[in-house]
Amino acid sequence: MKIALLGYGKMGKEIEKIALERGHEIVVKIDVESDWTNAKTLLASADVAIEFSTPQSTIQNIFHSFDVNVPVVVGTTGWMEQLDHVKQVCEKNGQTLFYASNFSIGVNLFFEINNKLALMMKKQVGYNVTMEEIHHTEKLDSPSGTALKLAEGIIEKYDRKKSWVNEATDKEDVLGIVSKRIDKVPGTHTVTWTSDIDDIELKHTAHNRKGFALGAVMAAEWVRDKRGVFTMHDMLSFMMK
Repeated sequence: MKIALLGYGKMGKEIEKIALERGHEIVVKIDVESDWTNAKTLLASADVAIEFSTPQSTIQNIFHSFDVNVPVVVGTTGWMEQLDHVKQVCEKNGQTLFYASNFSIGVNLFFEINNKLALMMKKQVGYNVTMEEIHHTEKLDSPSGTALKLAEGIIEKYDRKKSWVNEATDKEDVLGIVSKRIDKVPGTHTVTWTSDIDDIELKHTAHNRKGFALGAVMAAEWVRDKRGVFTMHDMLSFMMK
């Protein structure tokens, strides 16, 4: 499979390593705006593009991929306020978008466990839920996309939380998310349900970027011949039953 890398930072380099190990070819690497000068033809030769850049570059990178009919797998976070528009453009033009806040298989299982526990907690009295996420100091968005997806799952399944804030809070109907930035931390997410009697803690700790990169390459392999809008839940649906 021929892959275009849109974004060639630490994640892009890890994805390249995994892709080559799995027998794929990297046909173009785009890291800064000037790289686009002679890149459209190379992008058009790809079977799929994998996009891990910055929130400021993501929409342009997606639309460049659509322009040459190349499916795009997007792992950048911090642009979700434009997701509905991008979905509409994708579907209107018969293109392919696969997006995820986190491509780690373990994290996506974590999402499912989080949703199920939140649903179970609807019938319990005396618990409050809080969240903490820790990432490396180069992480540009806060809270992380993974934390937001966890929060969305809790708010959807647990009717006593109506919204979230990116700080600790005493408001009963607001989910507090505490974000910390610590050098060289790939990503740690903790959901804690606390009562006077006990605590229940769900925690996922990434040891490195390999899980994210492997999941992104697997997504590219899965989506290359499909049309439409997809997420990790679609790819892993057989695991979620």
